[in-house]
Amino acid sequence: MNAPPLARTAASQRWDAIDVARGIAIAAMIVYHFSWDLSFLRLIETNILQIPAWRWFARGIAGSFLMLAGFGLTLAHLQGFRRLPFLKRLMKVGGAALAVTLVTYFAFPQSYIFFGILHCIAAASVLALPFLRLPPALILGFALFCLAAPWLFTSPALDEPWLDWLGLGSSDPVTNDYVPIFPWFGLVLIGAAAGQMLLARGETMALARWRAGNPLARILVWAGRKSLPIYLTHQIALLTVLYGVLQIVGPNRVAEAQPFMDQCQAICLQNSGPQTCRTLCSCTVESLRESDLWQKVLSNTTSPEDQTRISRAAQQCLRKSPPP
Repeated sequence: MNAPPLARTAASQRWDAIDVARGIAIAAMIVYHFSWDLSFLRLIETNILQIPAWRWFARGIAGSFLMLAGFGLTLAHLQGFRRLPFLKRLMKVGGAALAVTLVTYFAFPQSYIFFGILHCIAAASVLALPFLRLPPALILGFALFCLAAPWLFTSPALDEPWLDWLGLGSSDPVTNDYVPIFPWFGLVLIGAAAGQMLLARGETMALARWRAGNPLARILVWAGRKSLPIYLTHQIALLTVLYGVLQIVGPNRVAEAQPFMDQCQAICLQNSGPQTCRTLCSCTVESLRESDLWQKVLSNTTSPEDQTRISRAAQQCLRKSPPP
């Protein structure tokens, strides 16, 4: 990209506006993870993973980080590829991604993070380099291709675990954070193209020179500049505090019983209607809470004899239920 002098001047500065945008994304991420933790620890009745609005909120946060990463690549390399700063940043983000994988492998072995937001940013930073020399229209064209790829090229042949990073398999893997190359690389390219188009405008200097003045804006600037350490540590802090709360107040009664309720209703619905099954299973839960069986149900350590007692409790509740 043959950048005009004003664009080169703008690109050479640290933009408070970008740091504020990144700080807002960090704040939104903390809100989402706080809510996810409440659901995970069953401190609230709501399971946010089952609510589409929460899923789209999470996707919007991931998308904002990726577009900002693309925008930052354009600024950083507007006057040519800066090898040492790029490699330093890549090692930092890549090392953080590896740390996330290792920690979650031991904390959540069934759903550890192997290609989350940091992995995607690291890989996309390398993949985006050739596109930085192209005009915005071509970058946006390939961005649209990336966004459409999961709907055009999804195939069971790409379901192998070692290909999960592509995002083109017929089903998503089980993981707590999944941000594959397709379609998410498209958002990095959109950010890179947006950076080029913005730098071509004379008004850009005003945005580049803007400095945070009020306390809230300065806090967001700080959060944006410390986004990586905040990302790496905020979940540890949240889970530590909320786990302490859990020990004091205990889990939400409805959330605690939900796995048993789901299993109970699935069996009941084979022979009865939804309302009857909800009533029957709720009665069974209350009956089990009054016995020593409930803790065994929660820890999934019931024996065949315990299962017989659970069936008897359900039968007693069925006899108490009014006829449909």
